[in-house]
Amino acid sequence: MAKILIADDSAFMRTVLKNILMKAGFNTILEAKDGLEAVEKYESENPDILLLDIIMPNLDGLGVLQKLRFKKANVIVVSAVGQEKMVNEAKSLGAIDFIIKPFDADNVVQAVKKILGK
Repeated sequence: MAKILIADDSAFMRTVLKNILMKAGFNTILEAKDGLEAVEKYESENPDILLLDIIMPNLDGLGVLQKLRFKKANVIVVSAVGQEKMVNEAKSLGAIDFIIKPFDADNVVQAVKKILGK
């Protein structure tokens, strides 16, 4: 089963995403509370997918993408409405897909399954 890392500074948002993924049958879910922790966990755990918030303390999502740029990371950006410029920049740094907050649970699951080829 796929290993998924959720990086978001909001504990509530991490819990919501984790619950959506677990309900869809994904059981190996890691969490990071900021960009620095996201990079550390990505490098130590090598997840299949990273769900990445853009606005985070210590290192934002764009900084995470820059650090992981050459690791062929499967990154889905999870961003609030109104951050289209940052989403476009994230895509230029290698993000594969993006989900706009507030999001629908089905959209999250479909984006993850699409990357995994399911």
